[in-house]
Amino acid sequence: MNSRKVKRRIEKKSSRTAAMTCVSRASSFYEKSPNYKSNDYIALKLLPKFIHLLIKSKRMRSLLLKKVAPQGIYEYVIARTKIIDGIFVNAISNNFNQILLFGAGFDSRGIRLIDENEKTRIFELDVKTTISDKLKQYKKRKIDPGKIIFVEIDFNTEKIENKLKTAGFQYDKKTLYILEGITMYLNDSAIEEDFKFITESAGMGSEVVFDYIYQSVLEEENLYYGEQQIYQRVKKSGEGWTFGIAEGDINNFLQQRGLELIEHMDSQKLEEKYFQDKNGNIVGKVNGTHCIVYARIKD
Repeated sequence: MNSRKVKRRIEKKSSRTAAMTCVSRASSFYEKSPNYKSNDYIALKLLPKFIHLLIKSKRMRSLLLKKVAPQGIYEYVIARTKIIDGIFVNAISNNFNQILLFGAGFDSRGIRLIDENEKTRIFELDVKTTISDKLKQYKKRKIDPGKIIFVEIDFNTEKIENKLKTAGFQYDKKTLYILEGITMYLNDSAIEEDFKFITESAGMGSEVVFDYIYQSVLEEENLYYGEQQIYQRVKKSGEGWTFGIAEGDINNFLQQRGLELIEHMDSQKLEEKYFQDKNGNIVGKVNGTHCIVYARIKD
């Protein structure tokens, strides 16, 4: 997509943020608490052995996450993974024709949550460097990617619709679009292009799930739990944030793009849903900069 003018680190090397998400998911696999426990066994296999050994130990896992994960981000990744896993499984159960993951990174839903007899086609869209590293790890770890269709794209020069048509993606089919951890790294023009593609390619009953950060985070207002720490960490990573949505403006954002809200979850709702114990106590605080949106395409 030619609206992305700046050549970022991600186009030369695989994404650091994708790698950190993988570490977080693998770490949560070893958690004993049901609030923190996940089932991403694939993420575990993609890690170097020394990282694997570190996170297997509760004490070492805690020390590692404290050092590399900004406040509340581990909790956020766990909650986000569970939400999107559920939406993914629901799409398979309801016979969606296609699932498209934008910026798939080291996601493994196309392996973990679907069997070889399912008819839903899975497309993973990402830059060449990340896809290449992912496939190398799959081969090295003897992981069969199954029927996943990997689509490489140069975000500076290529359009999504051209790349996906070549890969066999079909317009006007019931599709789930997943934009996990990606909108905040795009500029305004790229957001418009991506959501225009979604609404123009989607068939009846299609859905979209994405997360975003608040616009005020980009302005460094420091209003939310863990904001300063995560903003500075991302900025230094070479993959800085560039897009946000103002608090309270999500319905307007969706309406302008032909979407209607199913569910919107901020950090408070995520804590109540995933990190509340049987006595009603919050056992994990979620970073306040992000929200998750689940929406449908308007008929």
